[in-house]
Amino acid sequence: MSSTIERIQEGLKGLNFQVETPRDGLPQIRVGVADVKAVMTRLRDACGFDTNTFVTAVDRHPSEPRYDMCWQFLSVEHNDRMRVHALVAGPEPHVPTITDLWPGTAYSERECFDMFGVVFDGHVGLKRLLMPEDYEHFPLRKDFPHQGIEPDRLYREWDRKRREREPMIEESTS
Repeated sequence: MSSTIERIQEGLKGLNFQVETPRDGLPQIRVGVADVKAVMTRLRDACGFDTNTFVTAVDRHPSEPRYDMCWQFLSVEHNDRMRVHALVAGPEPHVPTITDLWPGTAYSERECFDMFGVVFDGHVGLKRLLMPEDYEHFPLRKDFPHQGIEPDRLYREWDRKRREREPMIEESTS
């Protein structure tokens, strides 16, 4: 682990970040939202992290900043992983996309947008991945009710719209 941190510190020289020691022992740094893009670029180009393995958020409601963004990376060459965290204010959080650096990140960012409402600035095609496009809520936010939001009404609306788009073919009886 110390060689990974040393490689990261060398590669990120001149940028603002703090090394953290999480309980699981995975190398981790914390950055400000304004520094996310520069740090990510250096992690790829100078530190050898060639794969983004996931993007997610933690809703810390009612604390501010409300969201703790988390990106995890893999270096195949060095056979190691690391995480980057950044605190982001709500209720409409924005962070830069990293899909231009790791194109495979597109679906992770879409899922994070869909579940938490985090907007990834610069993401081409940022839209819902799991929930209906016109769904107005974000299910993994802490202020989302555990019992859901009128699921029967939402299902009936979705079914009505589906039936309007795809009229049922009536079976003829002989």
